[in-house]
Amino acid sequence: TYNTTISSMTPTTTTLVVGCTGATGKYVVLQLLQQKQHVRAIARSKQRLLDALNEISPNASDDYADFLQVTEAAVLDLSDEELQNLCSGCDACVSCLGHNLTFQGIFGKPRRLVTDAVKRMCHAIETNQTSEEGEESKKVKFILMGSDGVANPNGQDDRRSCGERFLLFLLRYLIPPHRDNESAAAYISGLTDNPNLEWTVVRPTDLIDGTVTKYELLPRPPGSLFGDGVATRANVAKSMVDLILTESLWDEWKFQMPVLHDLN
Repeated sequence: TYNTTISSMTPTTTTLVVGCTGATGKYVVLQLLQQKQHVRAIARSKQRLLDALNEISPNASDDYADFLQVTEAAVLDLSDEELQNLCSGCDACVSCLGHNLTFQGIFGKPRRLVTDAVKRMCHAIETNQTSEEGEESKKVKFILMGSDGVANPNGQDDRRSCGERFLLFLLRYLIPPHRDNESAAAYISGLTDNPNLEWTVVRPTDLIDGTVTKYELLPRPPGSLFGDGVATRANVAKSMVDLILTESLWDEWKFQMPVLHDLN
């Protein structure tokens, strides 16, 4: 059970966030800023991000302006050098990328938005690390937002029922975003040869809107694919901020794919 209070002794960090204007990403940005942490955000529209922050917390864009750096771009449109510069010096990178729930967003391009962005960000991080000649490579945390419908590639999730496996089969081959999320999780879970690039995939159950409450992280989905608990987007963001700022929590869940549920 987690309802972490960040210590006043928490060191200052810098985090790159992509997908920051989405329903969960905006909470990640705001909660990091509220902890006086530096945030680099990649957004198609800076104003849309600022408006989203102000909608949650009035005057947030002014109150935390010194801690927020926004690059206006689509993440896949950035050059390798631009992405390397944005990742340089970061303690953590967070991807809350997802496909818009429109016909174009689901079936149009880019169909591998999440996977391609994760690959390019990880490559940028590792390129920066190898260029740090004569220095010890900086450890970077990578947090990917997934869902509990994405199975852990290590096979440690409980076996789904026949009906659920059939439904996931249909989603995989008929709904490109689900296949993209599975592919991104498979890619990042295969990053095992770089001890200074640590990762976790947070898999929330059914997402809802709401405020920060208590939540729990579990090693695998505890029940059925649908109707087995909910997760507020603010709590998903809170878990990511806690993972970035609380080393003991990070050590518990790094290189894993915890499932997040709200606690009533």
